[in-house]
Amino acid sequence: MPIHAFTRPSCASRCARRLRLRKGQSNRPDTDAGVRVGVIGSVVKATAELVSPTAIAGLDFLDEATTVNKYVRMLEGKQHVHTFVVLIHEGGFQAAPSYVNTCDGISGAITDIVGNFDADVDVVLSGHTHQPYNCVLPNAGGKDTIVTSASSFGRVVTDVELKIDRATGDVYQKSANNVIVTRDVPTNPAEDAIVATYNALIADVKNAVIGSITGDLTRTANASGEESLGDVIADSQLDATAAPFGAQIALMNPGGIRSDIVCNGTPPCPVTFGDAFAVEPFGNDMWIKDLTGDQLRRILEQQFNNPAAGENRFLQVSHGFTYEWSASAPVGSKIQNMMLDGTPIDMNATYTVAGNAFLMGGGDNFTVLKEQAVYTVGMVDLDTLVSYFQANSPVSPGPQDRFTMVP
Repeated sequence: MPIHAFTRPSCASRCARRLRLRKGQSNRPDTDAGVRVGVIGSVVKATAELVSPTAIAGLDFLDEATTVNKYVRMLEGKQHVHTFVVLIHEGGFQAAPSYVNTCDGISGAITDIVGNFDADVDVVLSGHTHQPYNCVLPNAGGKDTIVTSASSFGRVVTDVELKIDRATGDVYQKSANNVIVTRDVPTNPAEDAIVATYNALIADVKNAVIGSITGDLTRTANASGEESLGDVIADSQLDATAAPFGAQIALMNPGGIRSDIVCNGTPPCPVTFGDAFAVEPFGNDMWIKDLTGDQLRRILEQQFNNPAAGENRFLQVSHGFTYEWSASAPVGSKIQNMMLDGTPIDMNATYTVAGNAFLMGGGDNFTVLKEQAVYTVGMVDLDTLVSYFQANSPVSPGPQDRFTMVP
């Protein structure tokens, strides 16, 4: 009879997976009704670059393969386990074209990690990149390892089947299948009731109108990397911190902008608290730091080759602050012509900069921000956006003209 084990994915993948284990036949007497399987979970080594530094103070994030192998050997020695499934918050990418059950030119961090796993690792359920793939990759022992990812937001279910020899505890047959989730599946009445209960409880707050917009505010970047919604968020943070705390510039990390605000109907279109919450759901405190002009330049230089070589992660900036970046200049020398209200930034002068706690703590690889002391201003990023809509509606899409790409 099949043994079903259900595993809940990491927050990054938000997918569903099913692992089905079947006991193999052997000549061993039926003295044991079960088979031992080791399931090892691993966070990504780069966690310190992905979450608020204050939330992980005092923690170390070790190499994934080294750590997993440590526990494989421990379970082998103490529990005589020889079948291992790894759930890891790291992933890869297929080359286009791709499909949910293909492994077309797989690349990314997961390939090197699996290549260093112990020979007894049979299955790797990965995530983080939100990509679907179904691969067989060699581990350090040269054995085939199933490596899967089930896309994101519940769009795919991964069904893994292992057949294990009960006498040896080893897998002798394994397969995986990524199944696209259709939307014609009946909902669960019990879950529907729970959702309805909480939707009713939050309806007044969620649907409260906080302002209006003249057009769509989106995360779509122009050629320079600037977003219309990013402009608005940076402006909201500057407006909230300028008068009481002396902020002159606000910076916003694009990864913290989680949804667009769309104008449905004839402008001005209403914006609700629920709309704003969908944009900034993390509840980060606002922080202030005094930075030199040179530190500000070096922070902007960290936008390039971030998070990986050849990739860029552009900070969104508030009104009054402008600069250019050169596409042809080497990394480390791309930023030029930084201005504040039309005046060139002085590399030796000090400027007061606002941002959310995640970014200002050095998150998303903006490590220069760790160099300066911080003080909390006693407000949350979402509150600054809500207040901005309340004070400035109807709000127009940001102009996307604050930083410019030049040759």
